[in-house]
Parts: sequence; structure tokens; C-alpha cells
Amino acid sequence: MRTKNQEHSDPPHAFRSKIAEASELPKDVVLGQPVLTVLGCMELNIENYRGIIEYTDCLIRLQTKAGQIRVKGKALHIEYYTNDDMKVTGQIESIEYKH
Repeated sequence: MRTKNQEHSDPPHAFRSKIAEASELPKDVVLGQPVLTVLGCMELNIENYRGIIEYTDCLIRLQTKAGQIRVKGKALHIEYYTNDDMKVTGQIESIEYKH
């Protein structure tokens, strides 16, 4: 049994996650989480990012609601970006998440 204090100590994302499951809405919509679609090691589509922090041909750092995403590789290039999504091409070697 949980006490009243334990109920309020849950992180906000846990509450939102429960709401998403109950409402059957996609979690990326309710939680604002980034959605990454990787095609091999040459293409990456990213949705729900907030901004570009750093952009070089070997590193792209993005800010998301959940933290930072670091894409490392060679000849990296942002093909396009909008307020909602972007497409990165090049030789993608790693994708890191930093909370």
C-alpha cells in the first residue's frame, strides 16, 4: 500500500505515461518524446526535437524534451529540418542519449 507522500513522489513522466496508456494515445504525442527512425547506417529521421545545439560533419547535437541526442559519424549532413522533424544523412557511427 502506498502512502500519500509516495503517490506524489512519482516523476511527472510516469504519470503522463500512465495517461498515454489509458487513453491509447501514442506516447510520443503525450510525452513529447523524440522518435528516431534509422535506415541502415546512412540515414536518420528525428521527430520531436527542440533545437540544434551543435552541427559539424562528425557530430550533431540536438536538444529534446527528454535531454540531448548526440549523433556521431562521418560526412554528416542535415538534409532538411522543420520545427517538428529533420533528416540526417552520412555515415552514422553512434547515437547517444544524455538526460
